[in-house]
Amino acid sequence: MTINKSALALSIGAALLAGSAQAQENKLYLFNWTEYMDPEIIEAFEAKHDVEVVQNYFNSLPEMLSKLQAGGVSQYDIIVPSNYYVPRLIKTGLVQPLDKSKIPNFDNLMDQFKDPIFDPGAEYTAAYQWGTTGLVYNSETFPNAPKSWSLLFDPEVNPEHPFALMGDGQVNLGGACAYLGHGYDCTDPEGWKEAARLLIETKNRETFSGFSDGTPQLQQLARGVTHAGLTYNGDYLYFKEEDPETFASLQFMIPDEGAEMWVDSMMITAEAPNPDLAHQFIDFILDAEVGAQLSNFNYYASPNAAAEPYLDEVLTQPPVQPSEADMERLRFTPSLEGESLQVFQQLWSEVQSR
Repeated sequence: MTINKSALALSIGAALLAGSAQAQENKLYLFNWTEYMDPEIIEAFEAKHDVEVVQNYFNSLPEMLSKLQAGGVSQYDIIVPSNYYVPRLIKTGLVQPLDKSKIPNFDNLMDQFKDPIFDPGAEYTAAYQWGTTGLVYNSETFPNAPKSWSLLFDPEVNPEHPFALMGDGQVNLGGACAYLGHGYDCTDPEGWKEAARLLIETKNRETFSGFSDGTPQLQQLARGVTHAGLTYNGDYLYFKEEDPETFASLQFMIPDEGAEMWVDSMMITAEAPNPDLAHQFIDFILDAEVGAQLSNFNYYASPNAAAEPYLDEVLTQPPVQPSEADMERLRFTPSLEGESLQVFQQLWSEVQSR
């Protein structure tokens, strides 16, 4: 018997390709913030669709973007960026439009999330969670703390106790702009320059402990390493609820000068390995009960109107649901591109290096 080696090689190659395609079909690659997804939701989705969800994590938006640009656009199916990175992701072609016919639960979203200013008509995004970035401080150290950015930026208000800023340059610049009276969402170059000078002065104070993001900053506050800083409202409430004794003295506030409201959304990458499964996952998350389960797990506000009857009571009041007065002070961090992005990056580099 004569074996046709060419035919055999083609047959083996076809089988390997088929196996690879099948493996890909049975896996969803999710790129998300850390500690942001209930493991039981993942398990339920895997069981329902007989698939495996492979989760990878990022700790900052610049980290997410750099990984996408380094090849992640073809490695991940779903990413969960914040609002001010959405236009940049769309313009650079890193994401694809959603097929709403495959997401019937999209109708469960509140009206304001169906037509967000950062993605008109929600062509590319499906809201995941929303929240605020505010000041967190030790109330024993500052029993009469002003509801103001001055707790970080005015050495007369806090002359001796260590404090931290966030790793996100735009949030820091926005806070400095708000404190100086330019508004949190300022994009004026002169306002930015003044804010950058303030940040440089602030980071050169002896009591400045460094740049630190949400969870690490809360842990430093709990240990007494720092006494004031910036964090996300859901992270704050999570630790407060899970360990009330350790975090008893920590308080969260929205400064009167204004602060950040943000929306994290699910997006499908332009070269997603399994876009159909990605649509199924988005639809699953937007189910009323699953949406509530997500918020009940991570303590952030749900954009899902249908989820409201299933939410824990603690999620219906501050700090998760800001007061009406605080809502009026909240602004989205501006989306930057072109020259404005270059100016910001230059100023932020100067802040970090001086």
